[in-house]
Amino acid sequence: MDKIETMRAFVAVAAEQSFTGAGRRLGISTKLVSKYVQQLESRLQTQLFNRTTRSVALTDVGNAYLDRCRSILEQIDDLDSLVRERQGSLAGSIRMTAPTVFGSTRLTEALVPFLRQHRDIELDLKLTDSRVAVVEEGLDLAIRISDLKDSALIARKLSDMPLILCASPDYLDRHGRPQTPQALTTHACLIYSNQSEMNIWRFHAQGSEQIVRINATVQANSPGALARMAIGGLGVTRAPLYIVENALEKGDLEEVLPDYPSNDFGVYALYPPNRHLTRRIRALIDHLSAEFGTRWQRTAHI
Repeated sequence: MDKIETMRAFVAVAAEQSFTGAGRRLGISTKLVSKYVQQLESRLQTQLFNRTTRSVALTDVGNAYLDRCRSILEQIDDLDSLVRERQGSLAGSIRMTAPTVFGSTRLTEALVPFLRQHRDIELDLKLTDSRVAVVEEGLDLAIRISDLKDSALIARKLSDMPLILCASPDYLDRHGRPQTPQALTTHACLIYSNQSEMNIWRFHAQGSEQIVRINATVQANSPGALARMAIGGLGVTRAPLYIVENALEKGDLEEVLPDYPSNDFGVYALYPPNRHLTRRIRALIDHLSAEFGTRWQRTAHI
């Protein structure tokens, strides 16, 4: 049995914490994944996973072996890609993750011309609004939209992303238009739960910062869901511009407190610091930087 294939099966099970999930990732049966891992354990004469009917977890030996496996497989894949790329084209796999709404709209639009140009690239795109452990999941690249205060990953900023405070005209007609950030304490607020300061909104005006502690009537881990609820007249929300720009242009949403901007987010490409950045990944990052560039400008709606 091919040693490399057994290692790939082992890494996939570790990433998915499931033999079934590993089979889906690799495009093979669960039975074959189990056979590969058993073969690897037999050859190493050690147990790599603790298995129960409900969970699969790495043993201490399995954890130590995983890091080396990943490194070896990455080098093998890089060597294969290098040969193909020396023949003039980008080739090989790219595993990346991105937020659900951004990934299914703006990112996808940017990826289409890149993938049409480089037909030998195999893309595995995982969309989620939950924070993904890039190294543990064996991903090459993560696209994140945040203020990125702390990260153990290497980050390249692709674009600015203004945060827009907004509500529906109907809601504002009924409840009044706030004139200062402190006035938000009397309004229904819809907040994004995947941030460290969930109940605090920060604003800037005339060189000073104003901090408002808000009471949330709704919280969700999807800014797209919050924007749709704001369009429905449920309250005031704060969302990245890409989420609400169409609604602002159509008049379904109205910007609130335009003279008090929030801290902007950025669109970032992140990758592990200890991983060799292949030519195909560098090319993709450069492409996304060129595609997004100054795409979102705060002045567009202020």
